[in-house]
Amino acid sequence: MGWWQVNADTLARVRFVVSPLAEVIAVLKTLERATAAHPGERAWLDAHLPAYGARIAGDPVTGLLIRAALGSTWNATFLTPTPTGEDEPDFARELSRIRRTPSDTARADLTVSLGVPLPAALHRDDLADRTADLLQWIWDTAVAADWPRRREIIKADIVARTARLSEGGWAAALDGMRPGMRWLGDGRLQITAHDHPPRELSAAQLMFVPVTLCQSWLCWDSTDRNAVVYPCSGTLAGVGRAPLPDGLGRLLGSARAGVLVLLGSPMTTTELVAVTGQGLGSVGRHLRVLFDAGLVHRRRTGRSVLYYRTEAGDVLVAARRGGGGLSAGA
Repeated sequence: MGWWQVNADTLARVRFVVSPLAEVIAVLKTLERATAAHPGERAWLDAHLPAYGARIAGDPVTGLLIRAALGSTWNATFLTPTPTGEDEPDFARELSRIRRTPSDTARADLTVSLGVPLPAALHRDDLADRTADLLQWIWDTAVAADWPRRREIIKADIVARTARLSEGGWAAALDGMRPGMRWLGDGRLQITAHDHPPRELSAAQLMFVPVTLCQSWLCWDSTDRNAVVYPCSGTLAGVGRAPLPDGLGRLLGSARAGVLVLLGSPMTTTELVAVTGQGLGSVGRHLRVLFDAGLVHRRRTGRSVLYYRTEAGDVLVAARRGGGGLSAGA
């Protein structure tokens, strides 16, 4: 297994970071692989894959370049630069880092990610520009209009992870973050189930970067910045994309039923506002009704209040999902 040795100084400086570029790269990976993790991603792919396919078919050199850059086990380093750690980075500024990649560096990175010598078609000096042009196209056509919603989902995941960290430590915060990743204790962070030499991160910067699609990768640079890009938790990533259990919307109202379904995992009011798109007042009213009906519990953690389904709420959601009914004499 591969693991990083992380000391107390590094842990004290850990940051959760929002990165528009990471989101676009996650979109690129999803489009290129054409596989979906849940029905919501499948619907999204069906809407955007034809345009991406046409874009790549019309530019076979860029298609070959991207397939080489994504590799089989490792991404080309220039394609996935480590975030700088800014609070609200600008996509254009992040993208400029890729565009400034020297041509010899791009070719060297591609040779590593591809695992074999580069084909003749990639012995050229515009590889970084071609990569940046495609990422800009993805931003313009598939991400920019939806970025405010995506950003709120990402921020909601950060709130949830931070709450887990304050309550249960790093083991709780990292649980389920990405396949093969877990806290081993004694300053050891397992980052993959594959065999890789351990890395020493003493006094280094470590960042966690959520994205809304089910993609994950690692990146680090010579300035000792390290990042783990991971998918938002399943509840957050898939919100609003799966249909409500049959009949539950008619019973409670679609908006209130949606809140109850989401509360299979503890969430704050802020998270619910972010992922449902409902206003704070509406979410608050739904929570009050659900709480008074005994369908949700609440508990305080730090400055936040977490809401989650009671056993009665679980039974109601499960019954509606199964298409079953509750008889008057039950």
